[in-house]
Amino acid sequence: MRYPASELTPERRAADADRLSAEQFDILVVGGGVTGAGAALDAASRGLRTALVESVDWAAGTSSRSSKLVHGGLRYLQRLDFHLVYEALRERSLLLGKLAPHLVRPVPILYPLHVPVVERLTVGAGVGLYDLMGAAFPAGGAAGRLPHHRHLSRRQALAMTPALRPDRLSGAVLYYDGQVDDARFVAELVRTAAAYGAVPLNRARVTALVKEGGRVVGARLWDTETGSGREVRARVVLSATGVWSEDTEALAGAGRGVRVKPSKGVHLVVPADRVSSEVGLITRTPTSVLFVLPWGRYWVIGTTDTDWPYDKAVPLATAADLDYVLGQLNSVLRRPLSRADVVGVYAGLRPLVAGEGVVRGPGEERKASSGGAGGAGAGTGGNSAISREHSVVSPVPGLVVVSGGKYTTYRVMAAQAVDLAVRQAGVHAPVSRTHSLPLLGARHLGQARAEEEERARAAGLGAEVFEHLVGRYGGQVGEVLDLLSGDPSLAAPLGEAGGSPTRYLRAEVVHAVTHEGARHLDDVMVRRARLAMEEPDGGATVAGEVAALMAGPLGWAADDQRHELDLYLAQADLVGRASQAGDDAAAAALAGFSS
Repeated sequence: MRYPASELTPERRAADADRLSAEQFDILVVGGGVTGAGAALDAASRGLRTALVESVDWAAGTSSRSSKLVHGGLRYLQRLDFHLVYEALRERSLLLGKLAPHLVRPVPILYPLHVPVVERLTVGAGVGLYDLMGAAFPAGGAAGRLPHHRHLSRRQALAMTPALRPDRLSGAVLYYDGQVDDARFVAELVRTAAAYGAVPLNRARVTALVKEGGRVVGARLWDTETGSGREVRARVVLSATGVWSEDTEALAGAGRGVRVKPSKGVHLVVPADRVSSEVGLITRTPTSVLFVLPWGRYWVIGTTDTDWPYDKAVPLATAADLDYVLGQLNSVLRRPLSRADVVGVYAGLRPLVAGEGVVRGPGEERKASSGGAGGAGAGTGGNSAISREHSVVSPVPGLVVVSGGKYTTYRVMAAQAVDLAVRQAGVHAPVSRTHSLPLLGARHLGQARAEEEERARAAGLGAEVFEHLVGRYGGQVGEVLDLLSGDPSLAAPLGEAGGSPTRYLRAEVVHAVTHEGARHLDDVMVRRARLAMEEPDGGATVAGEVAALMAGPLGWAADDQRHELDLYLAQADLVGRASQAGDDAAAAALAGFSS
């Protein structure tokens, strides 16, 4: 199936930029992460005139740098946060079964046991409760249910995960959660919102909030693509800017409505053969837990939970972060890993709400129900003890701010924020319906798989490559295959000419520009594909090829390609040098930051 209204082409971006200045909107959503994109879909699907602006790229911040999990937060059961866990498990069921089954998939995770009997009883009881809560009301139907946990003997655990140290193992518990490509998910959320009529614009930075009579009535933007400013009028501005929430409030001259504490989470990427296991792993740390999750040809390992008092746009992983994560992992591995085993590293900032999460508007206040940081939340500092609740507040009339929470419950946060925005706007709108709206690629998924498989085979794609494409584009896989019809050379993997093929096709780069709004080299290298974290040196060996593929649809000249390549290689080099710095201060100095 094709949905032309969802295609974020370069031509559409220019038209949408003009629409922002010319039209009056009900809701202007600021922030193109998972919550902002979710809010745009929620509002547009209710029939509200909706605009969505993002200063960099879709999911450029926290929403592309998570643990890639859709989960209830097993560790929150220890804190007796039953409602928090239940709500997240309900959302997990919806995503697996109805909303995005092509992007959210079950992942088996092994919990090694070290103390006989007692630990098996306590862990088994916790995981059993986790399963029961997840199965109590399966919002996603049968497809949203995951298998029940299993108890494994020491011998069974070692057969499944030979990498574990036998001398520290008494058995294991195997359970299931969900996994997602976080940035890919956000891109599809934005496209789905566009299909429902939202007007999205990336690379558009809010420089001021417009007020009349003490009420926010819009925003001034700076379009970094055209170097021009414009004003957008809206009944309500909804800020979903994560760790920048307080900055957005300041633009309105508001008193502090929500306090956000940025917490740095670092993840490492290592080749799959470095950890011999058929399943993922979770292990306890002194402050929280550490995940080892399968990611195609790799493992994603994390995370940390520490302060980052520097530029929020560029959180950096350091040697201390790498050593912490590797040290926690090596305590359970038979063959320890070293920094030399690490192919990629990424760092993100969780927007932790410093205080009790609330939903608040004029004359109303109640506790927000969802919580949890994006990712696992292991750490070397004290941030794991801060509330993972989210907040939805209206610090001044016409401005709604949503922050905190976790990736899994983005839909709940978005619905609550839009509910408050509707009340602020004084307009009539139906209740949220996103619990029953599949994302674009989830529609006609089975039909597309059956109809497009023969086309893929005719284009010379093997079954494994076709499944890769379906797993990334779902029912929209035909859009990628259409590109192959026009240019068969796009069927080749990136890097093939250099003798080191990646898992991404050349066609996927072009599709990122023609359908998903990619504007710059890092949009593709870091987010549309995950080359920056999966390939050595940040994918430097294929970056030139990617730039050349983007040049056609974006109209880049040779100088433009060179400029994009220079900018990206400098960015990748900074990440690499920072990962060898001793601490945050040293890494920040490399980037020229001050606290």
